[in-house]
Amino acid sequence: MTEPSSSAPSRSAAPTVVRTPEELAAMRPSLGEVVLVPTMGALHSGHRRLISLAREKRDRAAPTAAHGSATVVVSIFVNPLQFSPGEDYDRYPRDFAADLEVCAEEGVDVVYAPSVEAVYPGEQIVRVDSGAMGRVLEGEFRPGFFEGVLTVVAKLFHMVQPDMAVFGQKDAQQLAVIRRMVRDLNMPITILAAPTVREEDGLATSSRNVYLSPQERHNALALSRALLAGADASVTGPIGIRSAARAVLDEAAEASPPVVVDYLALVDPETFTEVSSDYRGEAVLAVAAWVGDTRLIDNVPLTL
Repeated sequence: MTEPSSSAPSRSAAPTVVRTPEELAAMRPSLGEVVLVPTMGALHSGHRRLISLAREKRDRAAPTAAHGSATVVVSIFVNPLQFSPGEDYDRYPRDFAADLEVCAEEGVDVVYAPSVEAVYPGEQIVRVDSGAMGRVLEGEFRPGFFEGVLTVVAKLFHMVQPDMAVFGQKDAQQLAVIRRMVRDLNMPITILAAPTVREEDGLATSSRNVYLSPQERHNALALSRALLAGADASVTGPIGIRSAARAVLDEAAEASPPVVVDYLALVDPETFTEVSSDYRGEAVLAVAAWVGDTRLIDNVPLTL
């Protein structure tokens, strides 16, 4: 289980808040090398780990960066393009004051918090297609999700012009499609991955955890238990891994409220296609499930 970094931030002053692309563009030449942490706000310990990694990269880059400077930028933007009708866009947790406090504590230099109108000044006709790897798993259950994610990430990359960007391993498929976009579109950006951060009980940190009642949270622990069971069975190969994880989830399906699984998959970490029964190499065991009205995802990297 990965915990947030215990190293103290090198700076604690309030970050500069930027609201428009024009303001950011005017500031950009003074920022030196930029490490971007894209978020939708509602910052928690998982985000702190992303920022901690960004801060470490900033502090290492500063002595050799152009003009001797490097900057951590955190973007805060709840992206409407990645929410389907009926999803939780309107109730998605938002607390900008608390987010700013977290950013100050973590040594963030700039917070970029544009309005929807600034990011989408008109109808968004042109979008970034994730291809086949974005139409399975999350893409199957949330049609258009990765198209919305890649479009807003591409926009943020154009506006912020980062040298590096940090994403969490918890959103493993998102991380994979972003890496593929950067590669396929020749974007001069290094993508960094921060390991999943978990609460003491094993639940992966998520902004949506606040939706869970105490009983729902208890039942939601089946996701991490299933992944752990699968990881423990890794020596048995793909069939044994899936069976061990599925047994935990089948039991949780009988709980009240039940854990209702969208998918449990053992996939190639680059393509997110299911691995064969004789597969050897790196893999990701991924799960998505509903607990009450809350949908949660989790995963664990494996080596077979």
